[in-house]
Amino acid sequence: MPRMGVYATRVHAVSSRAEALQSPMTPQLLFGCANPSWMRRRCSDLQGSFSVIPQSSCPPKAVAALQKKTAAKKVKKAVHPLVEKRPRNFAIGQDIQPKRDVTRFVKWPEYIRLQRQRAILKLRLKVPPAINQFSKTVDKNTATQLFKLLAKYRPETKAEKKVRLTAAAEAVAAGNKADQGKKPYNVKYGINHVTALVEAKKAQLVVIAHDVDPIELVLWLPALCRKQGVPYCIVKSKSRLGTVVHQKTATALALTEVRPEDKHELAALVSTVKANYNDKSEEIRRSWGGGVMGKKSVAMMARRAKAAAASKLEK
Repeated sequence: MPRMGVYATRVHAVSSRAEALQSPMTPQLLFGCANPSWMRRRCSDLQGSFSVIPQSSCPPKAVAALQKKTAAKKVKKAVHPLVEKRPRNFAIGQDIQPKRDVTRFVKWPEYIRLQRQRAILKLRLKVPPAINQFSKTVDKNTATQLFKLLAKYRPETKAEKKVRLTAAAEAVAAGNKADQGKKPYNVKYGINHVTALVEAKKAQLVVIAHDVDPIELVLWLPALCRKQGVPYCIVKSKSRLGTVVHQKTATALALTEVRPEDKHELAALVSTVKANYNDKSEEIRRSWGGGVMGKKSVAMMARRAKAAAASKLEK
């Protein structure tokens, strides 16, 4: 009979344990622990000598975190049955490679390579003053005012000239005298024409492009302007000068006459240009360019100087 009583007690304990494990509050409330597998092992060790801790005595943060975790596990992402997951394979002969920045490996056209090499050489080599003067162009504000003035004296286009000549021919055919109109005020262009105007001292302002190639075409023109006392300036670039006279490029432009309302503006430009170019002839004649080394060369020279200084200290 005593044995039977012990047996009944154990069965009651086992059944109580099973009910506790099956209850929804078991995973987080048994022994104040959130690990069900550990709890089951612990329950089997205790052989029925356990108790369920009420929910009020458990940490609320632990309970909330566990509930959130279990809820996240239950929610599964909806997968379309007809859409197959196919990860990309970027091996050789497989999927198209993603876009990368391959600028470093581009074989640039020859004219781009040449102009870049030329720019580097002009930095590295010593540039004589006659060529170096073309690197000193007018500032942005002066250039803006200059091109505004030049735009007022653009020569007529081919279409405008055709219309003018046609009207004159029709007037002559009708027996009337052709109206020549007022004298046109235009910008003069062409290196030979500009040179003749400078030699005759008829040019009031000469504008030279900084990127003429070969540079020998205009190399002597600043010196000629200084000798003749004609104001001159150097601007960027030959294509910008070309747009003024309806050409692709222009090496030099010259203003001979302007309208009375623009004389004040021309005088202001001439005074600025003279101060920066004609009056600085000695400075321009002596200033060399180039001689700028690269980063590697600068670092190497710094190491050499440091080593030389250290050797002097040792001596």
